[in-house]
Amino acid sequence: MTTIEGVGAPGNLHPMQAAFQDQHGLQCGFCTPGMIMAAIDLVKRAERLDERAVREGLEGNLCRCTGYHNIVRAVLQAAERM
Repeated sequence: MTTIEGVGAPGNLHPMQAAFQDQHGLQCGFCTPGMIMAAIDLVKRAERLDERAVREGLEGNLCRCTGYHNIVRAVLQAAERM
């Protein structure tokens, strides 16, 4: 089982971590590990991703800060890089 600690490293972020940083897809950080791990799995399993597919794929992870807009942008950016 891989946890957030096993994804990327300081100075060598996973593309999903980098995209969350680039797109400001995090604020308080409480949901970030779960969002990143779910998003990595979503990208690996998805045949094609668009905004709706990302929102549906992450619907079980709750974020009280961002409203998901930047999270969705981050996942779509990372999907292009992965």
